[in-house]
Amino acid sequence: MMHLTDIHRYFQVGDQTVHALNGVNLSVESGEYVSVMGPSGSGKSTLLNIIALLDQPTSGNYILNGNDVTRQTDDELAKIRRDNIGFVFQFFHLIPRLTAAENIEMPMILAGVDNKERKQKVQQALASVNLLDRGEHKPNQLSGGQLQRIAIARAMIMQPAILLADEPTGNLDSKAGMEIIDLLEKLNQQGVTLMIITHDNNIGERAKRRIRIVDGAIEI
Repeated sequence: MMHLTDIHRYFQVGDQTVHALNGVNLSVESGEYVSVMGPSGSGKSTLLNIIALLDQPTSGNYILNGNDVTRQTDDELAKIRRDNIGFVFQFFHLIPRLTAAENIEMPMILAGVDNKERKQKVQQALASVNLLDRGEHKPNQLSGGQLQRIAIARAMIMQPAILLADEPTGNLDSKAGMEIIDLLEKLNQQGVTLMIITHDNNIGERAKRRIRIVDGAIEI
């Protein structure tokens, strides 16, 4: 599914070149449950952004579902992202002025999904995260755990094969955090390829496959 070969990512900061990723080689097959761990500044989020097609490597190749996505246009990458990849972030990234239901609906609006189908799928998505009674609430009316559940429902509304989660429990208490991990793992059990970036070893160790990245390189 995902095959990264000799991935490097450099950033220019003033007169210094920062080597965020140094020759990363990584393959993730369909349906895997992978955690990526490492200290702050190790390159975890940079790697996730490249896998998510939110950033491009300085050099190297990234093959996704048989396509070399390092050679796609921005428009092509946006379509591949929309159709294949869901995202869950530490800070939720919900739109404050929209209700929970409207936040979930937004990716379908952008994709041109019919209104009747959108409304039906939103109700199904709310039910799937046990928040049918919170659809008309705005983000400031929801708890942290509820916000992350809505974010997961939004991430999955287009039925992506890949779900990427960057510190998904970082803003939650331990009880809400474990509920979110349980929900993500349930999606993996249903066939979704799950990759979690975390600094929490207790969460990282739950994955079936664990990767550690230090100084921009994967430890062997």
